[in-house]
Formats: sequence, structure tokens, C-alpha cells
Amino acid sequence: MTSIDELFKAAKLDGSGDVKSGKSPMVEDEEDDGEAGPELPPDFDAEDIPDDEEGRFFGGGMERQTAQAMQYIDQHEEGEAEPEKFDVAWLRRFALSFEKKISKNAELRGKFENEPQKFMASEADLDNEIKELSILSEHPELYSEFASMGCVGSLISLLSHENADIAIDAIQIISELTDEDVEAEQEQWDVLVNAMLDADLIELLSQNLSRLDEGSEADRAGVYYVLGVLENLASQSSIAERIGQESGMLQWLLTRVQQKERPVSQNQQYSAEILAILLQSSSKNREKFISLDGVDALLQLLSQYRKRDPEKDSDEEEYAENLFDCLICLVDEDAGKEKFLEGEGVELSQIMLKEGKFSKQRGLRVLDHALGGLGGGPACERLVEAAGLKTVFSMFMRKQEHQIIEHLLGIFASLLRLLPGGSAARIRTLAKFMEKDYEKIEKLIKMRREYASRVTPVEEAIAKERKSYTEEEQEIMAAEWLSRRFDAGLFSVQLIDVILAWLVAEDDGAKRKIVSLLADRDETLSLIHSTLKEQIEGLVEDDPGQKDHKEMLETLLQFL
Repeated sequence: MTSIDELFKAAKLDGSGDVKSGKSPMVEDEEDDGEAGPELPPDFDAEDIPDDEEGRFFGGGMERQTAQAMQYIDQHEEGEAEPEKFDVAWLRRFALSFEKKISKNAELRGKFENEPQKFMASEADLDNEIKELSILSEHPELYSEFASMGCVGSLISLLSHENADIAIDAIQIISELTDEDVEAEQEQWDVLVNAMLDADLIELLSQNLSRLDEGSEADRAGVYYVLGVLENLASQSSIAERIGQESGMLQWLLTRVQQKERPVSQNQQYSAEILAILLQSSSKNREKFISLDGVDALLQLLSQYRKRDPEKDSDEEEYAENLFDCLICLVDEDAGKEKFLEGEGVELSQIMLKEGKFSKQRGLRVLDHALGGLGGGPACERLVEAAGLKTVFSMFMRKQEHQIIEHLLGIFASLLRLLPGGSAARIRTLAKFMEKDYEKIEKLIKMRREYASRVTPVEEAIAKERKSYTEEEQEIMAAEWLSRRFDAGLFSVQLIDVILAWLVAEDDGAKRKIVSLLADRDETLSLIHSTLKEQIEGLVEDDPGQKDHKEMLETLLQFL
């Protein structure tokens, strides 16, 4: 709004059209050297000034009393004013002024549609009023009152203002009011946001994304503010789902992340981040995005990183990271797995494992999710067909960081669970565990002991804590205790034991090797049995996936 700011912010007009300010806003004040008027003659002495007999004047014709008053004001004008109190009374005054300025601007715009000079002053006033709303973010206790007054609806309505700059200012304020840094109680935040949603905030944000042109710096900032609002709203999964379902937001984000930019801009990176948040929050959002051919689009975008690494700590690195997160969410859905196979995602992942640096661990993570779950069978078969066994087992036998090992274990567990019995793919997978005198099994047992050694002290500490809690308190703490055990390495122990149980069930030679290796430390198959039993106890039969997993574990127990 540069034209408005230049013409009207510094000088307000009164009813007669005269400028109220005595100073021109276009001329800077001259530096005051402390002396006014012409210089005194060199022979002039201040003592030569005759005393005023009546004491009426004090230099320059100013009355002495007036001068004293002025001096008093000068001495007290800084820091003496009462600070404004931001309470309900202030909010009501502000709300009245806010509504008046909106109405006045709308009236003048309607009346002088083709004469912008006649409504620009009112637009500048409205612009300033919007920005003053920023103070409300420091007083979230007033959110409920702000919503009940109807001001929220008025603020949201400005998103459809003819002047995009006014809309952008309103969006920026909405972003500030809903930001996680605002120290609002959940109830206060909910009241404000629900009022915004009722006023059609999501649709209006979507419309602004369509009309803003990122070639302009102001509009580019406007897009950033819209994305900021979406991030704030999506902190609630139910609202994240609404964002994905009730507007064209997913399509806009898909289009935005596909734009060719070098280097990747902040807005493109932010768009990828918001997309990841929306997909992580809702299965419905994932299904909708899959229907937009989102999986294929992401595979195309990520293919550029199969060998090339983005610059470290750059917007592009974060952009690529978010795209991988998006793809991982999608391949957790059965429909996403199908599209992943159609788009040759398994083959792309394998190239990343063999040739990538930045993409290696991320490609492995995608593969782990694509092969997992009830619908992962076809992806497991494709991995074997694409000669992927050699790649993943070679990685397993080399020294790797914990996260890579965890994903490799997940892939092995999925292969053993989902490849059809007696199939060529299953036989090839089992053969990998048997080759070179069962070296993979030896490494599994060694890893199991390493992870168990980290879990054991955590479990001992929890056992001590348990004694000081009542039975009811123990139930409350159960989730936290389980989380601590997982952090220590329990999940990896569980994966290894499932793999070992499958090998015991599938091959007598593998069973003898496992029993022999365990016996080295006076351990038996009962160790694996107890881990599987604990997993079964933690599963819920109402979930189809968990029910199937429970049945599998119960079957494996019979072989132990």
C-alpha cells in the first residue's frame, strides 16, 4: 500500500479539507541548533535587556506564566503518561472504532468506485487499525470477548477486500493471533479459531492464494502469511483435515511444490512443509492427495535427488526432506502403495540405496513403509524381482547407524511376513539368511544382545519406580515407561525376535544355529517367546491390521 501510505498516513484531513498537521509530511524537520531568529550583534549583551516592569513578558513576547507552564510540560512529557490498560473496556472501544473504519471504507469505495483518491484516506485508516490489532496477541484472555463481539467475522471478511494489501495485513494479524508462541489457553485459542472457521477462513485463505502473484514482493509475503496461518490451524488434526477436505488447498500445494525454482524459495519449502503436516494429520487428506496423482508427482520431484544432494542447511534440503515425509505418509495407505508400484517407486528407492547420499536413508525409510502393513505384499515381491535383496542385505552386513538398521529390520520382517509361502521370492529371501554359514543370523543375535544391554538398565530403573506408585498411578505411567523402553532399543529387539522366530519356523538348519548361538550365553528360545508374548498383549483386536499381526505372532509362538 505504498501509494496510500505516501499520500495519507502522515497528514489527516479535517472536514473542510485543511491539513490538520502544521507540518508538511514531505519535508524533514530542520536541525534545531537551540537559537531561533537572526544572530545577535557581537556587542549585544543579554544583561542590557531592560527589565519588564510588569513582568508580563518573558523573552519573545511570551508571558512568564505561560513559559513556566511550557517548561513544566517539557520536563514531564516523557514517561509520565499513564500506560493504556488493555482490558474489556479497551477492546470494546477498539471494536467500535474497527467496525466504523470498515464501514466507512466500504461506503466510500461503493460511492466513489472510479475515484480512488476519495477513498484512499479511509483505506489508510483501516490499514492502521488492522495493524493495531497485533496488541491482542499479547492479551489472549480477551479472545473470547473479541469473538463474541463479532469482530472476528469482520476481520475475516477483510480477506475478500478489493485491495489485496488490506487482505494481506488481515492475514498477517490472523497469523499472529493464532501463533503457537501466543500464551493462550487451549480454550481461548479454540474460541477464537472456531469463530474464524465459522466465518469461512479456510475458503478465503484459498481464494487469496489464487489471487496473489509471487512476482510481487508484497504478494510473496502474503503467501507466506497464508502458509503461516495454515500451519497454526493444522496443529489440531481435525482442522488439518478440514483444510484438506473443504478447499482446493491440497491441489494448490501440489502445484506450488512442483514449480521449477533455482534456488528453492522459502515459500516453496514452506508449501512442502504444510503439505507434509496436512498428510500426516489425516487419512482422508492422504486419500484425496493420492487421487490427485500426488504419489507420481512426488516420485518425479524426488528422482532428482537419487544421486544429487541438496546444499546442506538450505531451503532446498528442508524442501526435499518434507517431500520424503509426504511420500512416506502416502505409501502407508494401500492406495498409495499401488501408485508407488505403478510409478516404479521400488526401483527409484533401490537406486537411492546404491548411489545416493542424502537420499539413501530417506529412500530406505520410504521402502520400509511401502513394504509394511497388510497391503505391502506386492511391494515385497517387486523388491525381490528388482534384485533388491542383494542391496538391503549388503547394507545390513556393513556398519550402519541405528535408524538405518531399524528400517532394514523392518524390511526383513515384512518380507518374511508377506511373501507367499513356497514362492520363489520367499525361497530367495530365506536363502539370503542361510548363505555363508548363517552369517546374517549371527549378526542378528549379536545385535539383539547389544540392544538388550541398553534396554535392561532402563527396565530395572522402571521396576524400582513402579514400587512407589499405586496400581492406578502405574496405569497412568504405563505409556511413558513403554516409550522409555522403545527409546532405549526395545523396538529393535522386538523386530529381531520376530525375524528369528520366522527363521526358526521356516528352516531346521536356521533353528539349530539360533539355538546354538543363544546357548553361548545360557539363553534359550524362551527369550524370544517372552518378547513375542509381550507384543501380543499390547495389540488391539479391533484394528484389522493389529488383529492380523496378533494372529501371526500367536502362530510363531507355537514354533518356539
